[in-house]
Amino acid sequence: MERKSHILLFLYCLAFFSSRSQQYENIQFIENKGQWDDKVQFKGSFPGGAIFIQRDGFTVLQHNPEDYKRLAEKMHGHQLDPHARQSSQSDSLTIRSHAYETQFVGANQRPTIIADKPIVTYNNYFIGNDPSKWAVGCKIYQGITVQNLYPNVDLRYYSNNGLMKYDLIIKPGGNVSQIALQYKGVEKLTVKNKELLVGTSVGDVKELYPYTYQYSAKGKQELPCKYIIKGNTVRFEVKNYDPTQPLIIDPTLIFSSFSGSAANNWGFTATYGPDGSLFGAGIVEGEGFPVSPGAMQSHYGGGSWDIGLIKLSPDGSNRVFATYIGGNGIEQPHSLVVDRQGNVVVAGRSNSPDYPTRGAGKVGPGGGYDIIVTKLNATGTAIIGSLKIGGVNDDGVNISSTRNRNSLQYNYGDDGRSEVILDGANNIYVASCTQSVSLNAAEQFPVIGGFQRTPGSGQDAVVLKIAPDASNVIFSSFLGGNGNDAAYVLSINPTTSDIFVAGGTESTNLARTTGRVFNTNQGKIDGFISVISNDGTVLRQTTYLGTPEYDQIYGIQFDKEGFPYAMGQTEGHWPVQAPWSQPNGKQFIVKLQPDLSAFVYSTVFGTGATLPNISPTAFLVDRCENVYVSGWGGVIPSTGFRLAGTAGLTTVNPLQPTTDGEDFYFFVLKRNATAQLYGDFFGQNGGFIDHVDGGTSRFDANGVIYQALCANCGGGARFPTTPNAWASTNGALNGRSVNCNLAMIKIDLELAGIRSGVQPSINGVPRDSAGCVPLTVDFRDTVLNAVSYEWDFGDGSPVLPTTVPNTSHTYSQVGTYRVMLIGIDPNSCNLRDTSYTHIIVGDQQATADFNSVKQEPCEEFRYQFTNTSVAPASRPFTATSFIWDFGDGSPQVQAGVGSVNHQYTAPGSYRVRLYMVDSAYCNAPDSAVKVLNVAALVKARFETPAAGCAPYNAVFTNTSDGGQEFFWEFGDGTTSTDPNPTHQYLSPGTYTIRLRVVDPNTCNREDQTSSTITVYSNPTANFSLTPQPPIVNTAISFTNLSSSDGVRFKWLFGDGDSLVTTTRDIVQHEYNSTGKFDACLIVFNANNCSDTICKPVETLVEPAVDVPNAFTPLSGDVNSKIFVRGYGIKQMRFTIWNRWGQKVFETESNKVGWDGRYKGAIQPMDVYAYTLEVNFTDGTKTSKKGDITLIR
Repeated sequence: MERKSHILLFLYCLAFFSSRSQQYENIQFIENKGQWDDKVQFKGSFPGGAIFIQRDGFTVLQHNPEDYKRLAEKMHGHQLDPHARQSSQSDSLTIRSHAYETQFVGANQRPTIIADKPIVTYNNYFIGNDPSKWAVGCKIYQGITVQNLYPNVDLRYYSNNGLMKYDLIIKPGGNVSQIALQYKGVEKLTVKNKELLVGTSVGDVKELYPYTYQYSAKGKQELPCKYIIKGNTVRFEVKNYDPTQPLIIDPTLIFSSFSGSAANNWGFTATYGPDGSLFGAGIVEGEGFPVSPGAMQSHYGGGSWDIGLIKLSPDGSNRVFATYIGGNGIEQPHSLVVDRQGNVVVAGRSNSPDYPTRGAGKVGPGGGYDIIVTKLNATGTAIIGSLKIGGVNDDGVNISSTRNRNSLQYNYGDDGRSEVILDGANNIYVASCTQSVSLNAAEQFPVIGGFQRTPGSGQDAVVLKIAPDASNVIFSSFLGGNGNDAAYVLSINPTTSDIFVAGGTESTNLARTTGRVFNTNQGKIDGFISVISNDGTVLRQTTYLGTPEYDQIYGIQFDKEGFPYAMGQTEGHWPVQAPWSQPNGKQFIVKLQPDLSAFVYSTVFGTGATLPNISPTAFLVDRCENVYVSGWGGVIPSTGFRLAGTAGLTTVNPLQPTTDGEDFYFFVLKRNATAQLYGDFFGQNGGFIDHVDGGTSRFDANGVIYQALCANCGGGARFPTTPNAWASTNGALNGRSVNCNLAMIKIDLELAGIRSGVQPSINGVPRDSAGCVPLTVDFRDTVLNAVSYEWDFGDGSPVLPTTVPNTSHTYSQVGTYRVMLIGIDPNSCNLRDTSYTHIIVGDQQATADFNSVKQEPCEEFRYQFTNTSVAPASRPFTATSFIWDFGDGSPQVQAGVGSVNHQYTAPGSYRVRLYMVDSAYCNAPDSAVKVLNVAALVKARFETPAAGCAPYNAVFTNTSDGGQEFFWEFGDGTTSTDPNPTHQYLSPGTYTIRLRVVDPNTCNREDQTSSTITVYSNPTANFSLTPQPPIVNTAISFTNLSSSDGVRFKWLFGDGDSLVTTTRDIVQHEYNSTGKFDACLIVFNANNCSDTICKPVETLVEPAVDVPNAFTPLSGDVNSKIFVRGYGIKQMRFTIWNRWGQKVFETESNKVGWDGRYKGAIQPMDVYAYTLEVNFTDGTKTSKKGDITLIR
């Protein structure tokens, strides 16, 4: 298919909204169906405000953060400040807000607006008592695109990882200089640090630097783009724009958080869950780790260190669970991996005799440190399986548990390197090492069916395959020669299922090296890769990788074609065979032939220092064959471990462009080693080095880094955490000098290309893929990062192209159909991605049903349940077609069509379900559900409020014991047989409600009860106002004309001010600006019934301000305080000084006056100077200076 090149030629200017002390999160756009102003197309809400999308711009509503905080306190009945006075529910509270409008000047007045990424739920709005303002079924979306806002310019709104964003997409032929944003209702516009600050009366709204990127021959390049302000209009200035080059998307920091442990907590390892959650683990010194309720191990196990495992939500804002794992010795976590069900596997080491085990438990004689593999359930509340594996010497310890550079222990934390991974069947694979290499088999590391049963020398690598439930070892094997060997990482070839294991070796006699990249050890320490059959019985081949100096491998991964890639460190001159490299770099990346016979490419990166820059922690090859590396660099004091550090490493499109030389570094190499796509630092500026203490972290398949850190040791600097993170501070800083916290970061580098993930849904049940003909299936893409889609439903119907990620299809023939979804993004590195699912359509349909009969004697709760389900004649039910669930927590019963008996132990209401689970029927699984009310004696009871206001919708909650039939009389001539009815009373009065309950399964068979409801009348609200038409700078007088039964009144003046009173006195209100307002009066009678009336008010305000020249603070009358008087005052600052230049009073409100006191003491009679600065509501400003005489 021919693809026109202009589709690729986009330029995005990206802008982000940010506000003081808050972050927009998960903003969803709700369509306007009449519930809001007509010019609003969509509304997005966020904590503290909202954004209204219009055809030619948008309006931002921002609440004052402090007012919003107090509102939250008041609504939830507590104070955030524990020393603050507890507010009563009657305290008045004013929420100050500010709205400003942004219009695109000269834009298309009728652009095409497309909402995308819909959410399956919807909103309903019943605003007031005017049905014309009600709206139901309002759809919710995650993105809005305004097409052709200007010629060849589109505008897209969306929420990205907690930030409100809009992108301006300039296609070929579009004119960047034509775009102009006019801000109305703002106080000022300024640019600071390349960011646009929008000043409002409740704080600044920040629009971040407008990142603009394009591809070039050099890879990713940032284009200079800045804001240009003229008056209240903002434009973009973009230089060096090449309209023939494709778009570059910037990375986004999703979150950074501490564990929040109050105990010393060193970070080791991190991984991702199937939902994007982050799992982090480290070691914890004592009580204080933030364990969750019901945790598998809620207390410290003793000894020196336990494992602390924590799971954070995908946005990092919440702890999902946290637990200790350990005994009375020392534990370390080295690697984590999570299966598709969310269960987490922890691999590491322990020397605790009482380490918690399950299944086979301890494997081998044990002694010293042993390798541990523990699998926890998805809630962190229980162990699924746990093994402790080892010989009599140390296992899971690389060279020595004492940390200093020696042999293969090159980096700080290398003593704790190993990796755990899973295959598609959830089998567990571990790469580690052992020093239990005695010739006495009773003392050796336990070898089970492995390819190498005889140990090498000193220290060997080990490889294990373990059952999915971590209950037993499937195979284990030595892997080593005549020197020290260690396996750090492993991966499974996607085309052969062979296991590739890599690490470091001093051995010169590793087996099966003939015909490989290097047949022999190149000198000192080399990296190695070994290939093992998946059953562990055959060592297929091994290659050395190295130079005459030090070399080790710390990462091994595959691309989708089965080509292996390796990453590691070198001190030598690494052989470079690639278009791109950095001279004398000491971090290498290689792509090899699948048989390890040759390099496809080999390259290096780094500053060219004598030592490596970083200690690697994570490695990935994405679907576009880009290669990702994570690591940290610097010097750990007093340890002997040294790295060149991160100073001088190159950055490309960074979030943190500078480094103190001791940070984390993230690097991405473009496919085929043609360019550096990304380079970035992460860490605090100053203080103790950012590092890890061992273990692996991971990138997921989409290039998102899940990184563990040992962070902020001893404080001394601010570690960068994100707003709303689970823990934003190091909880262990309790006076000890080097206390650390496990920190966890998640960054989406947005380089892994397009992907798709098709998911079916039938009758609202996600992932349901079978049903009866005709069958309608709803499909959706679960990834949501494509621009367009192609759907092939597998039944011969035409391929359906869409620009939205969901569609429906009806199958009219019996069969099994393979559904294919292609996600397309012409700007991504892989352009298209395909996913599949299967739909099964049948015509053998059965109907599930049953009845129940109470057995004698009537005092007992024994029932017989009879299956009355109906099957098609050609396929009768079998003895296992059904499962009974009696709703009382008793075990489910599998059965056929016969009757079953069940006895309940207590009275109650039980939901009995008969599940039809036979997959021979197209509607399986299906069920019949009935509520069974069990009681010895039927007892009629119900609950409902005793009173209401007409028209009153009474809700009746049936609390009867027993009952099969219910007969209601509502006292106004109407009846019902619903178990829990509702009924509307239109007229005031007192009504007697009667309920009769019939249950032939009880001893008394029938019972009845009654109660009364009083329905009160409503008052009638009314008022008049004057003067209308308005008079300049004259207060509006409101006269209460409500009915005589009104006892409490609430005035809403339409400008944000309100008044609650119990008198009918005339109310005067001064409006602060010219305009039209809706003034409302709500009247309540003694029964708290209410009525509301609203009337329009016109006002005429001309800005004016003045200050009296004298006041008498001890008079006790209206002259006892001095106020600023005026009209149209929007903002002000009123300051009073004594004759010595001392400030004695200041206010920013004309409703706050000076009472003549300073620090509680009345001031002497004298002349005082004042300064006054005022901003009026019409945008004008003024200032005044003068004198005030204090008279005593």
